[in-house]
Amino acid sequence: MHKIDFDLVEMTMDTMKYVIDRVSSTTTKIGKPKKAEELKALVGETVTEKGIGGEYAFELWRKHLAVANVPVDHPRNLAFVPASPTRAAIMFDLVTAASSIHGAYWMEGAGGIFCENEAMRWMVSLTGMPEGAFGVFTSGGTAANLSAIVAARENWRSSDEKHQAQKGLIITSIGAHSSVKAMAKVADIDVVLVDTEDCLEKEALLETINSLSEVEKQRLFAVVGTGGTTNAGIIDDLEGIAEVCEAENLWFHVDAAYGGGALMADSVKHLFKGIERADSITIDPHKWMFSPYDCGAVIYKHPELAKNAHSQEGSYLDIFKDEGAHGFNPTDYQIQLTRRVRGLPLWFSLAMHGTNRYKEAVERGIELAQTAGRLIKDMPHVELVRDPSLSCVLYRRIGWKPEDYTHWTYENHESGFALVTPTKWKTGDRFETVSRFCFINPDTTEEDIRMILETMS
Repeated sequence: MHKIDFDLVEMTMDTMKYVIDRVSSTTTKIGKPKKAEELKALVGETVTEKGIGGEYAFELWRKHLAVANVPVDHPRNLAFVPASPTRAAIMFDLVTAASSIHGAYWMEGAGGIFCENEAMRWMVSLTGMPEGAFGVFTSGGTAANLSAIVAARENWRSSDEKHQAQKGLIITSIGAHSSVKAMAKVADIDVVLVDTEDCLEKEALLETINSLSEVEKQRLFAVVGTGGTTNAGIIDDLEGIAEVCEAENLWFHVDAAYGGGALMADSVKHLFKGIERADSITIDPHKWMFSPYDCGAVIYKHPELAKNAHSQEGSYLDIFKDEGAHGFNPTDYQIQLTRRVRGLPLWFSLAMHGTNRYKEAVERGIELAQTAGRLIKDMPHVELVRDPSLSCVLYRRIGWKPEDYTHWTYENHESGFALVTPTKWKTGDRFETVSRFCFINPDTTEEDIRMILETMS
């Protein structure tokens, strides 16, 4: 398996042709899933004692398996938070894989980690955090949020001996990403939810803190604000939350996994006022910074606090610590030991294109959301649920029930036309099923949006 032969060379050519075709294509099909039993019937047994051969396996992938996926960069994939990695980043992801770099310690991955750190410095500069702030690339927002909250919890525990035996508690809103609640389970901490899916305001946070019992107040160590909710692109009152956290001596974490890319956009950057006062920030470059999956990031105001929480010890790691005096060890600042240098494709694309091109692409997403809002206002069968925020648009089809949205989603997806999924929005004390756009891909057009809305008529 590890020798170079003619089959390997041939397979390399096939692979490169596939990649070149994929990267240069402007007519990618949206794809649709099949049931596991359907795929099994199409491809048969693929993992066998003797192997089925690279050429045959690749043909199975190309003919049956590749088309059972939904490309996140399709211009009419407007569901969830899609992605649109640059072609330069996709190509350099091949280089990242082929280079076989272990990105945990400087001793092994100095060149790759240097490149990651160049990209990270640019990201930190977008936040406006003070000198000394720095971060590390993770597998995504969940790992970044978890890394930040574990650092916050360990800092809280070290501040007072009585906290060692207490279960920690954090506050966030119901509009926060699902990963905040998920990582709280992993970290074994409790979550108090402020009952608002809209902007989490200073007053609501203070009211929630004041409603806690004295024991709960002792257990409270962090507040998680959101810099662009996944559901609606809403930015919390970051300035007000920062003031409360500073007054109450609480760690302030901002989950800007989706919205963080908008820090590049002059048109909306002012909405993030206060993010520079955070103790930690999550940003996902694989969302609005046009990097391939998977690439998240966590940034700390005081990285040494994260190092105190995450640095791993072991006799087999001592050599890395000695050599680490010469450079940055990413594994010391997040939950994973083994890691690929997943920030490399972002670095290459930034180096190739320059940050101005990135700014233009992000502004395009915001512009598309405003365009969608205008089209919705002009059509009699749909209406806005709320004004567009960042690149998210919530709208309803007048007269539809929840099942109508579901049927419409599957119908458009089945035909290979578009993927737009419903969500729920809380109005008063009830949740309403509505439809939602999220624009990331700058290649999406006004005509794409118009055609999708017209399928609802």
